[in-house]
Amino acid sequence: MVTTATVAASALFEFDLDFCGAREMAGADEVGRGCLAGPIVAAAVVFDYSRMAIDQLAPLLSGLGDSKKLTAKARERLFPLIIRHSSRFSIISCGNRTIDEQGLQKTNLRVLGRSLEALSPYPGLALVDGRQKLPDCGVPHQSIIKGDAKSACVAAASIIAKVTRDRLMQKLHERYPLYGFDGHVGYGSLAHREAIARHGYTSLHRRSFIVSLPDIGEASENTATVKLETDAFIVLDPGNG
Repeated sequence: MVTTATVAASALFEFDLDFCGAREMAGADEVGRGCLAGPIVAAAVVFDYSRMAIDQLAPLLSGLGDSKKLTAKARERLFPLIIRHSSRFSIISCGNRTIDEQGLQKTNLRVLGRSLEALSPYPGLALVDGRQKLPDCGVPHQSIIKGDAKSACVAAASIIAKVTRDRLMQKLHERYPLYGFDGHVGYGSLAHREAIARHGYTSLHRRSFIVSLPDIGEASENTATVKLETDAFIVLDPGNG
């Protein structure tokens, strides 16, 4: 039986085929751009359409779509399937300190470019979610507005990036339990802003994003830092899945 979710996934794969002509293609997307705390995480995923047809891939990845519109349970279900059926993938992170120092837009474009360049060998073509081309990126690519809702490989990348970042922020909640990172994962919810006002900043917070709040210093429980905070660009392990 062909489900609605399978039909929707098929449409995403068909979109890719219009670009790549039954050969391999990559998609790249990022998450965490608008957060008050934590990193930007970008992922790139390659599907080889010369080896697997749409009628094979679509049922296997039924429900594939824009990660923002999927439930956490759906994303977690798709995460290992994407890894299993992609020919290769990469995950790159950039920490909050670099975002503050270099600016959000520059950092965002660079981390997307790094995710594509981490693929070996380079794909012949890549689609990137967004409006702008990636400066100094050595992989041929085309920007696609709302690509995560149109392209299978971009949607897959968005899911890999989202699940990886959410898992990371849930781990960081154990270090900073007063901030609720296991719920809002760093986004600017009311509860998160109230926690900053009450307890101060942590070393995970993007100071350039929260200038409207009083600077009341580092949080008293901030006794540990993580590698992610200081490295400009690092490769992340996708974790269990």
